[in-house]
Amino acid sequence: MKQNIEIVNLKCGGCANSIKKGILGIDGVSVVDVDLETSKVLVEIDNEAVLEVVKQKLSSMGYPEVGDANTVIHKAKSFVSCATGRMSTEK
Repeated sequence: MKQNIEIVNLKCGGCANSIKKGILGIDGVSVVDVDLETSKVLVEIDNEAVLEVVKQKLSSMGYPEVGDANTVIHKAKSFVSCATGRMSTEK
């Protein structure tokens, strides 16, 4: 099943790269696509339970779903995820 998750703190391709790597590591996720213009993450998942795991992972990386708390900690984590994603795309 395909699900769209609208997130906050998405800034660039580095963020998108980190998100793809992080979410593809979850069992039950087969596809991850990140749309920078709309701040949406499209995931193809096995079931609804996996969706909650994906949302929790996004939040722990600093990219909570729109409507969830977006604390200073989330923002700081998103900057680290962004920088890490940029470094891995430059290699």
